[in-house]
Amino acid sequence: MAEPARPAPQAVAARRLRLSGYVQGVGYRPFVYRLAHELGVAGWVQNVTGAVLTHAEGTADVLAAFEHALVARAPAIARPRLTESVAVPVAGHTRFVIRDSEAGAPDIHVPPDFFVCADCLRELADPGDRRHRYPFINCTQCGPRYTLITALPYDRPNTAMAGFPLCPACAAEYRDPGNRRFHAEPLACPVCGPHLRHVAADGGVTGGDAAALAAAVADLRAGRIVAVKGIGGYHLMCDAGNAHALAALRARKPRPAKPLAVMFPDLAQLRAAVHTTPALETLLSAPARPIVLLDKRADAPGPSDGVAPGLNEIGCFLPYSPLHALLLQDFGAPLVATSGNLSGEPVLIDAAEAQTRLAHIADSFLHHDRPIVRPADDPVYRVIDDHARPLRLGRGIAPLELTLPARLTQPVLALGGHMKNALCLAWDDRAVLSPHIGELDNVRSLDVLTRVAEDLQRLYQVRARTLLLDAHPGYGYHGWAREQGLPTLRVRHHHAHASALAWEFPQVRDWIVFTWDGVGLGEHDEAWGGEAFIGRPGAWLRRASLRRFRLPGGDKAGREPWRAAAALLWETGADAAFAPALVREAWAKGINTPTSSAAGRLFDAAAALTGLCMQASFEGEGPMRLEAAAQRWPEDVAATPLPLARDDDGIWRSDWAPLLPLLSDGAQPVPMRAKALHIRLADALLAQARQLRAESGIGHVGLSGGVFQNRLLAQRVLDGLRTAGFQVHLPEQVPVNDAGLALGQVMEFLARTPGT
Repeated sequence: MAEPARPAPQAVAARRLRLSGYVQGVGYRPFVYRLAHELGVAGWVQNVTGAVLTHAEGTADVLAAFEHALVARAPAIARPRLTESVAVPVAGHTRFVIRDSEAGAPDIHVPPDFFVCADCLRELADPGDRRHRYPFINCTQCGPRYTLITALPYDRPNTAMAGFPLCPACAAEYRDPGNRRFHAEPLACPVCGPHLRHVAADGGVTGGDAAALAAAVADLRAGRIVAVKGIGGYHLMCDAGNAHALAALRARKPRPAKPLAVMFPDLAQLRAAVHTTPALETLLSAPARPIVLLDKRADAPGPSDGVAPGLNEIGCFLPYSPLHALLLQDFGAPLVATSGNLSGEPVLIDAAEAQTRLAHIADSFLHHDRPIVRPADDPVYRVIDDHARPLRLGRGIAPLELTLPARLTQPVLALGGHMKNALCLAWDDRAVLSPHIGELDNVRSLDVLTRVAEDLQRLYQVRARTLLLDAHPGYGYHGWAREQGLPTLRVRHHHAHASALAWEFPQVRDWIVFTWDGVGLGEHDEAWGGEAFIGRPGAWLRRASLRRFRLPGGDKAGREPWRAAAALLWETGADAAFAPALVREAWAKGINTPTSSAAGRLFDAAAALTGLCMQASFEGEGPMRLEAAAQRWPEDVAATPLPLARDDDGIWRSDWAPLLPLLSDGAQPVPMRAKALHIRLADALLAQARQLRAESGIGHVGLSGGVFQNRLLAQRVLDGLRTAGFQVHLPEQVPVNDAGLALGQVMEFLARTPGT
């Protein structure tokens, strides 16, 4: 009997594969190497500028499995995208190797910083491991990236670790394909890596990792404030349960009332202090390790009331670096960990500068000698409508790389806003949002802005040909922009807010967008901030707003809520006994009294009229206290609806005047009055939305602007609009506040530029 015919062996083929996205700095080449050996693929893999290129040889079935696994089985922190797969001649390779990196056509993707992984934490706690309690332990799946990289391709000479030559043991790990530190560029150990140094108040220096760490912990236990150098900058740290330490920190910074973030040793201690859920714990434990605003437990042990005075939430996060893990483990309780800076400035990254600028705040310093190439403050999230939404982009999240709906005709750099500043570099169909920079009211913030602007362009190897600016001529970066000698495009503040929202929901063509915030320059030099637009990016039409009022002192009202309260009372013919007579006289004469329609100023006024905040020590203090008070009133409040009428310019305006008697009524409970404001403004927005839908036929509503960080208001608005049959959209990827303006400016440029 004849033997059955055997299938002919498959011929060897070859393919060139190019992978883009987050494939450098995430252990991707070692992963490709191990995958190739597992599947029997021959060839090579190498870094090119911003991407990974591989030549793979094997049978057709093996190559198909290899190509699929390159994406499907990629390391957890990688985000590969296969951009090229072409057949090429077989070169006859007999093994698979990692080739040295080469320069190529730029396709840069800069990874953010990562937390310390579970494997490294196990080694950190293992007395038998050579990296036991080493504060700079890392591997291909964890550790700093964005704050460490000086240039791409991502190789050790192009990082802040270039000055730390590998010892023989680390070098062997680096070369071993079976080791998880194979080609881990920040690789280090106690023999060859960075180390800690403690500087006491009297200038005494304690060297050695263990001794320096112990000295810092002793300071914290004694109620002192310690400036600790982390991954993206310094933290000012103190015992979160020590009221005296908190008072000292607030007095010295000065930061009398602004909430302070708290780092908890573990989830168990966090659960004891705040309300959490499995979804929130997943967010807290994510690689970015963000700060998350969580509701305090009533009468729970834990952080002092001085952490967030007058508020119901605490900004909570978990240790994200090995140094933080050791510090929190040894201290054994929550620590305040607020940005190491002077209030309003970017976080400090240099030891000498921190020692000088923070000397009046910190009692001691815990430095290390691994350079921080660029600052990255901590990201902040708040859960609204059961979704985590960013309030600030930072370490572990940014640079945030986004895809545009069309290709740009030229590279642009958008400079964003004056408050909560962040930049956006955009080219082709790509946009990159920078980490949080801060307020542009000081020289250092402007200096950091210029460095980040240059740094983004250098890292991504893209030079902007046009600068995109806010229309307000007083924003701090306008002088620098003029010096660049580039063409500029000015974008209205609230158009940028609306367009940033539109980027996130490309399936929507026509919008009704409410842009509510504190201030932004509108037409005729009015201070807008309670606007409703219809249309789309590049073609926004203002159709609704709030009743206008003249704001005494202009921009001063942002930090002095009594000014907004006085303005509303004077506009309606009422007295404001708390306001100085000179201010009343100036207001009557129209001196420095810009016209405003800002919803944010209504919240400021209500905070003052209820006695919650007459003078704010930080931006948004009045509205935050007002929301916290309103949350303490469990019931709805019956109040007069706000009249809606069309003005002479055809703009529908809601009149806030009926709110004033109740807000000013000291006989009524403050929480009830605060709740009434939230309810009536939410109802007023719904009335405007109904009117605009009736006129335009548009059923999609977007919410943008800092006022919608207010969870109570946003939830009331979302619920009301959905009940009325609207499709409602609130950002989840980009901050709803001014930190998202730069992306909106790019979207406006994209929509207005012919040929895109």
